[in-house]
Amino acid sequence: MTPPLTHERARRLRRPLSPPEARLWVRVRAHRLHGFKFRRQHPFGPYILDFYCAAARMAVEVDGRVHDDPDRAEHDLRRTRWLASQGVRVIRIAADDVKNELDGVLAFIARVVRERLADPSVTSRRRDAPPPHCVER
Repeated sequence: MTPPLTHERARRLRRPLSPPEARLWVRVRAHRLHGFKFRRQHPFGPYILDFYCAAARMAVEVDGRVHDDPDRAEHDLRRTRWLASQGVRVIRIAADDVKNELDGVLAFIARVVRERLADPSVTSRRRDAPPPHCVER
C-alpha cells in the first residue's frame, strides 16, 4: 500500500522533470514505445519511480551524477532490493545516455519490457492480464 504522503510527493514531482527525464518521457508517453504504457513519477510503496510500466512490473530510473555519490548509491541499492522483493525490475539509465544515445536507450527499454512480458513468473504476479493497450504493437 502506498502512503498518502507518497502520492502527494509524486504529484508534486510530476511537474518539474529534469531535461533527460523530459526527453525520455516524450518518447515513452502515450504508448509511443511499441505500444507499451508508461507512467511517470509513479508512487510505489514508499518510493516514487521515474517511469513505470505496470504490465511488465518494471521501473526505469534516469540517474544523474548525484547517483554516483556513495551514500546515494547505497540508498539506490536498498530501494532496488525492496522493489525487487515486490516483483518490480528496476533498470537504471544514465542521464548522459538519454542525452547522447536515446535510440539505444529506447531499444534497451523495449527489449526488457518484452522479456518481462514473456516471463510467466512476472505476468503471474499481476492481478490480471494486461489490458490490450499494454501489448506491443
